[in-house]
Amino acid sequence: MTMFSKTSKATIPNPFEERIRTMVEMQLRHRGIRDERVLEAMRRVPRHEFVPADLADAAYDDRPLPIGESETISQPYIVALMTQAAGVAPGDRALEIGGGSGYQAAILAYLGATVCSVEKNPRLADEARERLARLGFDHVEIIAGDGSEGLADRAAFDVIIVSAGAPCISPALLKQLAEGGRLVAPVGSLHQQELLLLCQEGGRTTTQYLGACQFVPLIGKGGWRQEEVRS
Repeated sequence: MTMFSKTSKATIPNPFEERIRTMVEMQLRHRGIRDERVLEAMRRVPRHEFVPADLADAAYDDRPLPIGESETISQPYIVALMTQAAGVAPGDRALEIGGGSGYQAAILAYLGATVCSVEKNPRLADEARERLARLGFDHVEIIAGDGSEGLADRAAFDVIIVSAGAPCISPALLKQLAEGGRLVAPVGSLHQQELLLLCQEGGRTTTQYLGACQFVPLIGKGGWRQEEVRS
């Protein structure tokens, strides 16, 4: 459990309390997020700390927001949906690909997972590392590099969350799932994807479709080539 998760509600600035309540009740619970642990994590992790200062007032809006370097922090509902689908439990080993500002990693850590998060942009990785340390999330490691094929030397993982869109699920990622592991990822074209939940058990992989979504592209060996994104 992180240091932040032990703080009181009074640590959340008053101007955001009503917006947080609206986010949880209208954007999340009203749209089918039922896991109370996930709702509590979304309530308690200060999303406004993970967006640029000039966008703090929009942090709890029902939309993604730019964080620089052509990347975004995902819409709150999508973060909650992916987290709920992954069924994160205390003690899980989690891998996130496309770490961005560190928000999804913070949600996973709040739920008791030990997290490795890979972010391709070194500046965003440095900022996320500093931010998470400042907020007391001490069970998160931020790695700068191409995580599109996972982290084979750290496997196996109970949870893998891919926070960027790819044309397919990399076979390398499936090999890094532990028995009983869950992988959540957006798969499709550059501009439209389907959110998938893959579960691995008894040597079999099952797939569940969670709905349409739109993520920034996952660039790397296990995703899109940079020239494909530019064309």
